[in-house]
Amino acid sequence: MSNHHGPPAFKWAHLWQPAIVNPVNLKSYTIPFFNLRDPYCRSFHLSWLGFFVAFLSWFAFPPLIPEAIKSDLKLTDKEVANSNIVALSATLLVRLVTGPLVDRYGPRVVMAALLIIGAIPSGLAGTAHNANTLYILRFFIGILGGTFVPCQAWTSAFFDKNIVGTANAIVGGWGNMGGGATFAIMVAVYEGLRTLGLTEHIAWRVSFVAVPAPVLIFVAVLTLIFGQDHPAGKWADRHNIPAAGLSAEDDLDSSSPREPEDEDDLEKEKRRERKRKEQVSVHVVEAEQPPIESVVDVAVNEALTWKTAWVITKNPLTWLPALAYITTFGFELALDAKMADVLYSMYKGQLQGFNQQTAGYYTSIFGFLNLVTRPFGGYVGDVVYRRWGTQGKKWWTIACGLIMGVSTIAGGFYIAGHKTGNLPDLAVVMGVFAVAAIFSELGNGANFALVPHCNAYNNGVMSGIVGASGNVGGILFALIFRMQPARGKAWWIMGVVCTAINVAISAIPVPVN
Repeated sequence: MSNHHGPPAFKWAHLWQPAIVNPVNLKSYTIPFFNLRDPYCRSFHLSWLGFFVAFLSWFAFPPLIPEAIKSDLKLTDKEVANSNIVALSATLLVRLVTGPLVDRYGPRVVMAALLIIGAIPSGLAGTAHNANTLYILRFFIGILGGTFVPCQAWTSAFFDKNIVGTANAIVGGWGNMGGGATFAIMVAVYEGLRTLGLTEHIAWRVSFVAVPAPVLIFVAVLTLIFGQDHPAGKWADRHNIPAAGLSAEDDLDSSSPREPEDEDDLEKEKRRERKRKEQVSVHVVEAEQPPIESVVDVAVNEALTWKTAWVITKNPLTWLPALAYITTFGFELALDAKMADVLYSMYKGQLQGFNQQTAGYYTSIFGFLNLVTRPFGGYVGDVVYRRWGTQGKKWWTIACGLIMGVSTIAGGFYIAGHKTGNLPDLAVVMGVFAVAAIFSELGNGANFALVPHCNAYNNGVMSGIVGASGNVGGILFALIFRMQPARGKAWWIMGVVCTAINVAISAIPVPVN
């Protein structure tokens, strides 16, 4: 690790050299992708890997539902929709709880705990025998969706504001790519087991035992052994950095809810700051320190209190990324959950050779786009930040949501305009929804480039609120599909909702930096 005065100009060597660290907050200006000896590199890769493998169980049901699980458990379309809603509801609740846990115990420990807890119902997935047992299992497997919160909070703690959007977007995108991988992997494993002679009843059940459960445990162990809580070392030492001593001295324009509200709080804050200054004396840097321009420069995760919870809740800046994420990630969840079923119902028996496996592979394309789309969304967020500050990140996020919404409206009307016997062109359907998916995922990356600037002292809580809001969108859109079975109608209704929300949030102001 090396100190540097301000963010350096990009060099390819930064990808394998030790992290270049801001001496004020110990966050890295660079992402050392290939330097596994560097704790910044290891934490970066473990954050996305934990989120990635969570999908292997969390999203393992949708690719097998259209043909295998639906027929084996004798499920109706409404029961399938209900199971999707149950899974999303569980994740919503877990993400809200996980945010405060991350701020208190750190992202590494919380990530490992979620993977281990989620592995238990994953191993029991094969015990489902009717709709009710499926609901119960999908609810507890939905716990794994909470891994998104420590994934984002981990990189927010390790990477500085010049590159945090890119870091958050890469780990979020590569993690989300697990959704696409799951469609390909689970369908391939299921079909492989069927060719070995296993019945449909047995094959889908064995698929869960063979893939998700052991992988989740393995990655949890890697996280505990090779991960690091914070740039300062252990999570309990996160205040032991120069930024902690500066935070009370600099009069920054901040939306962060840390101001003490009575004399007792003020006295406690003064004692805490004196203690921090004593602790950080070992980190004094002889070189000139970078200027403090933003609360993000000095913010350190604080445990949530009732007072800060109220301030966060009433802060409009909390709801800007949250409402935006309802649209972009909500759309992505709906696409992952429903598109295989939609394609299967439209083209089975209409296109030669089109079956559950084909529908799963086509749907996996949207998830695999996350390899580049979400990272690029965060990268653009960092680029516009250098020119236009936080305002640039806001408008980039909203622009992605608007383009996604309009594309979804177009795709919905195209499908709805083709009645039974008049088949929509598969290439057109995939093309239009690919545009919607690309801007949905770009928007997801843009959004979590913006999140670190909102309530910076409770980044775990913010990641939890915004992440949970994505699940609110997924549930909302799943309900639309449940209530609007007519072909294509649910899609254009979703598009109208997404467009309206993104127009409305454009009025919410953001800090300059």
